[in-house]
Amino acid sequence: MERLVLKASDVFIFIYLKKIMIILAAVIATLVVLFISIGYYLSAPVYQGPVSDHFTGKEFISPGGVKAKGLGEVLQWMVKREQGPWTEIKDNKGTTLPTERIDSGLHITFINHTTFLIQVDGINILTDPVWSERTSPFTWAGPKRMRQPGVKMEDLPPIDFIVLSHNHYDHLDITTVQELVKKHQPKIITPLGVKAFLHEEEIKGVQDMDWWDEKKLTNNISIQAVPAQHFSGRGMFDRDKTLWCGYIFKRKTGNLYFAGDTGYNETTFKEIGEKCAPIQVSILPIGAYKPTWFMQNIHTSPEDAVKIFVETKTEWAVASHFGTFPLADDGQTEPIEELKEALNKYKINPEKFLPLREGSKLELK
Repeated sequence: MERLVLKASDVFIFIYLKKIMIILAAVIATLVVLFISIGYYLSAPVYQGPVSDHFTGKEFISPGGVKAKGLGEVLQWMVKREQGPWTEIKDNKGTTLPTERIDSGLHITFINHTTFLIQVDGINILTDPVWSERTSPFTWAGPKRMRQPGVKMEDLPPIDFIVLSHNHYDHLDITTVQELVKKHQPKIITPLGVKAFLHEEEIKGVQDMDWWDEKKLTNNISIQAVPAQHFSGRGMFDRDKTLWCGYIFKRKTGNLYFAGDTGYNETTFKEIGEKCAPIQVSILPIGAYKPTWFMQNIHTSPEDAVKIFVETKTEWAVASHFGTFPLADDGQTEPIEELKEALNKYKINPEKFLPLREGSKLELK
């Protein structure tokens, strides 16, 4: 039998390749550990409480059990993305100086994305405040601001309340919230479980609410948390571990509905319309809805938003969740264009559903 004789050079190559494989395995293992560690660090505290029709004891669920897509679908979307055009616009820097307070009536000023200044019956409320340049845990990566806020943070009137719809980075911008708390000391309303995250950040004066909970803000205004079809999470280990919601601001002359972030279904908004009537004005999301197969469970299209307008029997609507951050594949102007088409399709006066420019406002008596 012929014996295999290895040359010294062959042995050297074998040892060299073995070392390379060990180094590569070590690098990959280190990256995996680093990735998991960052995911753990970014994850918010998880809610612990009694089981309900939308909390299993471990996670929250949307009406009808609708879920956001998983990691496999996320990777599929990222590989096949066909994003519409976006242009960074810097000449719309906030020049609006809001009234300090209004004693009667309602002013809704669009700042950006889902950030609105609601001035009603003597109090000032901010929804989902975001002034950062990116909606991300990192300052160097993640969706970048394409339009400037319609009101500078330093030009805000005194803020009495902040309401947060959920804990995603484009709705709970912790840097912004910290700055607002430092200057205004507002009371903060959050969905179940989000208070614990804010407490970790040493932010006090926070109250969690469950769907259909109601709380008085003043003698004339109360707030009620209402269901939404969405999900939550800031890291790898807290998905759906805190609640998401919309809010109804109840007042004698007509209610205000802030939908937050939601997908559409055929039951939730009819229920809100019935239980929370009369709704004078709604703030409804119209962006980040493409591709439909991936986004429809968590974000409404412009046509979906028009359906919500109809089903909640609201008198006026203001568009949100568009034009500021490129979160999905719809282009910067597509939501406004498709909103016009949907309003025409449903024979609704376009003056009743307004996509405001940053810094502009709707005034109602």
